[in-house]
Amino acid sequence: MKIIKRDGRIVDYDRQKIAVAIQKANEEVRGREKASKEDIKNIIKYIEDLDKKRMLVEDIQDLIEEKLMELEKYELAKRYIVYRYNRALIRKQNTTDETILGIIRNENKDLAEENSNKNTMLASTQRDYIAGEVSRDLTRRLLLPEKLSKANEDGVFHFHDADYFVQPIFNCCLINIEDMLDNGTVMNGKMIESPKTFRVACTVTTQIIAAVASNQYGGQSVDMIHLGKYLRRSYDKFKAEIEEKYKGKINDDYLEELVQDRVKDELKAGVQTIQYQINTLMTTNGQSPFVTLFLHIEENDPYVKENAMIIEEILRQRYDGIKNEAGVYVTPAFPKLVYVLDECNSLKGGAYDYLTKLAVKCSSKRMYPDYISAKKMRENYEGNVFSPMGCRSFLSPWKDEDGNYKFEGRFNQGVVSINLPQVAIVADGDDEKFWKLLDERLELCKEALMCRHYALLGTTSDISPIHWQYGAIARLKKGEKIDKLLYGGYSTLSLGYIGIYEMTKLMTGLSHTDPIGKEFALKVMKHLKCTVAKWKEETNIGFALYGTPAESLCYKFARIDKQKYGTIADVTDKGYYTNSYHIDVREKIDAFDKLAFESEFQKLSTGGAISYVEVPNMQNNIPALEEVVKFIYNNIQYAEFNTKSDYCHECGFDGEIIINDDNEWECPNCGNKNRSKLTVVRRTCGYLGENFWNVGKTKEIKQRVLHL
Repeated sequence: MKIIKRDGRIVDYDRQKIAVAIQKANEEVRGREKASKEDIKNIIKYIEDLDKKRMLVEDIQDLIEEKLMELEKYELAKRYIVYRYNRALIRKQNTTDETILGIIRNENKDLAEENSNKNTMLASTQRDYIAGEVSRDLTRRLLLPEKLSKANEDGVFHFHDADYFVQPIFNCCLINIEDMLDNGTVMNGKMIESPKTFRVACTVTTQIIAAVASNQYGGQSVDMIHLGKYLRRSYDKFKAEIEEKYKGKINDDYLEELVQDRVKDELKAGVQTIQYQINTLMTTNGQSPFVTLFLHIEENDPYVKENAMIIEEILRQRYDGIKNEAGVYVTPAFPKLVYVLDECNSLKGGAYDYLTKLAVKCSSKRMYPDYISAKKMRENYEGNVFSPMGCRSFLSPWKDEDGNYKFEGRFNQGVVSINLPQVAIVADGDDEKFWKLLDERLELCKEALMCRHYALLGTTSDISPIHWQYGAIARLKKGEKIDKLLYGGYSTLSLGYIGIYEMTKLMTGLSHTDPIGKEFALKVMKHLKCTVAKWKEETNIGFALYGTPAESLCYKFARIDKQKYGTIADVTDKGYYTNSYHIDVREKIDAFDKLAFESEFQKLSTGGAISYVEVPNMQNNIPALEEVVKFIYNNIQYAEFNTKSDYCHECGFDGEIIINDDNEWECPNCGNKNRSKLTVVRRTCGYLGENFWNVGKTKEIKQRVLHL
């Protein structure tokens, strides 16, 4: 028998430890209350006769208490409970010392690879990670109820962003950039008035982005449509200046040409300001701001011409890339770009198809932008089109007191993700047990999400003036509580989910791409959606079902379950679970069928979802990308491309990253071994689907494959 410790370690069963624990309690009682040697032997025999392959240490302790009570050793049972309690207190002592020292010595590889946007060598990043470890420790020991902390450790669910839970700050948001630019804002106690030109508007926007990023822990999005009016202001300013200087000296056509030349220079400089500022600014958490720029055309927009010019320049500069320290043009991680496909630019002869062609060209080289279908989004969100919140989560539709839809200036309170394969593993094919267990674990998820809510409740606007007082989210008074923005669906709490494929495989023996498996998978998805809707009715808080919560979580859940339940074919043996509803990477399916299939799941996952397709040889296959983009517009709300090229973000090498003799990824051009600076995508046989790679744990296993 193997024993699963509280920290997830698996050790050999040792009967002597049971005897020692009971004997320690025995020493504190007298006479008949003592357990005899025979009693202790019988308790041990009872546990061993259960013939379990694995047992949790807590379950063994529960059985000991139960048997002592059956023997009517009530005082002894009480002493044993106290003994357990004291041991628990010892475990609850601060455990961060070694972790923090590991951060300072840069020995923590998990942290180094967790976030490619953070350099763990930097003092500012280390400071943030140290604070994060303290927060995790306090969350585990004190801030979360013990049963929730244990459920998180056991992989029942994942309590996201515990490294920030000690502070009353929220996850991600849609900045109300229109309000802040039009009506001015305040930063560091200094008034910033509405900009008079496009370049100044771009500078102010990046200052807002940096300030917002320093006072929350999730992503943020900025709708670039609001900068169109400032490009018009620049045009009007330049025209007035040139007319004053040259009126009557040159003809109107030449005058307009001079104005347009200055506007183009202004446009290029402004967009360059945004790109370089975002990539060179460091927020207080030691990284560039996690920001998304939302690019969409509204034909009835009075500034549609200027907006189209801005989008074109953003795409052009992203295609060119940005120079690294070696002077090589590389793909910047931020800002992320989300491009909206609509009737006017869906490659069907629309006036703005040229922008989409440029977007596709940019995707072929730089992977961005992602694509949103306005057509499908309007079907799913009551006719609205709006940006995801940086981290790909979406807000539910919400109307103000005047009945107008509002999305900008809203936010997400936090995320908890359920481990669906573990529910199916424990249910062991029993349908009734599965649904009962699923509901029990969903209730635990709700309790954990409410901890997020209660952590924000009662917070005053002074905690982050840029958010609450000066327009990013609201214009509250100093000292005013944010509570009214936590209710009524104005903000959301997100239930994430991992492993629809593995869950379905365990319960039906089939993939969710099989008709029978699909029926079961959709039934579960609908149940999850109904559950969060029920929570909203019960609490008057906006809950949302969120797909694609975290790539790293796919590995964490699989690792925990393999330790607890052993190797299960096509489930824990892979080392990862599929993200949310995605098709398993080893299934043979083309890009179009994949998107069409996953679109049915996206409609249910209204709190956020994205699908991926991989197209071989992207830079030389632009016509194929354009066909996929057309398909996205008509079939699925949100999708992006993956590239097949290995890539070094240190030197810009675009070739095949090697696996060296130490079994590390290494750039053959510059020798870079930092995995956070390497994008490694395995060479394939032309299959259009998601990436799968097999990096073995020995030198011999080096073959790069997509599917076997």
